[in-house]
Amino acid sequence: MGYQFFKLDIDGVILIKPDIHYDSRGFFLESYTKKEFANNGINEEFVQDNHSFSIKNTLRGLHYQIKPFEQSKLVRCISGEIMDVAVDIRKGSKTYGKYISVTLSSENKNMLYIPKGFAHGFLVTSDYAEVIYKVDNYYSRNHERGIIWNDETIGIRWPIDTPIISEKDRSWPKLQDIKGD
Repeated sequence: MGYQFFKLDIDGVILIKPDIHYDSRGFFLESYTKKEFANNGINEEFVQDNHSFSIKNTLRGLHYQIKPFEQSKLVRCISGEIMDVAVDIRKGSKTYGKYISVTLSSENKNMLYIPKGFAHGFLVTSDYAEVIYKVDNYYSRNHERGIIWNDETIGIRWPIDTPIISEKDRSWPKLQDIKGD
């Protein structure tokens, strides 16, 4: 059993490829092993698992929480396919305002680790998708924030122009307009 950990272009964001064992019955993989993750720089104590179901072209995000409820996330797509995005919102970071985009799917079974200090969102690119993710802090409505999905200063290259978005996600400010929380 095991994983391959790939550090991406923005410090702290890690793509994780689990070892998958196939046989005539199907497959088996370990989706999380605290010791192996810690050995690769992921030391969070995850406290909550979230699960969403969304139809094609649904865009969720870009979400984050402020102190003291900031969250690191470990994201997996267990059914379908998503374009998963993490935006660096760490003030003073050399990659502030930059983003990482990866495809997570039930086929590739990859995971994305997103540390505190990032806004997160995803777009469903298959007919539907189920996404599960671990977080290391509890959800707090009073500490939830977001960035508008199509902020041109970030320049995320979404594959569609008119995604399905909640009213709340449609109303988030641009990155440059975020108040100092």
